[in-house]
Amino acid sequence: MAKENKKKNEVNEFDQTIEASKTFFEKNKKTILYGGGAVLFVIIAALLIHQFYITPRNEKAAVELSKCEQLFLEGKYDKALNGEVDGAAGFLSVAEQYGSTKAGNLALMYAGICYAQDGKAEEAIKMFEKFDDCGDAVVSPAALGALGNCYAEVGQNEKAIATLLNAAKKADNNTLSPMYLLQAGQIYESLGQNDKALECYQQIKSKYQQSMQYGEIDKYLERLNGTK
Repeated sequence: MAKENKKKNEVNEFDQTIEASKTFFEKNKKTILYGGGAVLFVIIAALLIHQFYITPRNEKAAVELSKCEQLFLEGKYDKALNGEVDGAAGFLSVAEQYGSTKAGNLALMYAGICYAQDGKAEEAIKMFEKFDDCGDAVVSPAALGALGNCYAEVGQNEKAIATLLNAAKKADNNTLSPMYLLQAGQIYESLGQNDKALECYQQIKSKYQQSMQYGEIDKYLERLNGTK
């Protein structure tokens, strides 16, 4: 009976997390779909798997992390990052104190998002580079995609492209991969490397037909094919 109740609780928590992610998406879908999406999409990914990613032995770290997340979801990025006086610890503090835990690792990713939201791409890069691959098909590639966006923000275009393509390959799904391929293609175009941009767009056309990007990819292909 206890095991059944535990399973029911887990299902309920997951359902609530799904609803939270849907609400966030609805509020921010324009930003997610058109520019800066890689950074913001990490939030949804983290919401979806948070309770399954952090194990009971990380309970204390998880409690501290959840306090930061609440501030984060309220848009209080500075407080989420640095903490409140006589209140919740910030992501930086959680990452430092619980660095060996999964929650501490996730705090690094959140810290990167906070810096990116505040326009501090270089600081964000440092956080994302410290974040360890957690071996999943959602959060890890999303964090890579966010890192790629930050590289592009500071003009490290070749590094940005390599990171975005790696994120697309690691995710290999209709949600994340075409977003990163499109971003990589656009950077290639800005560098005058249209053939490589075409390769990115053709991957979306051939592999990710269920994606949102698929509906508009022909205009990218036609434009570049017309320049040959």
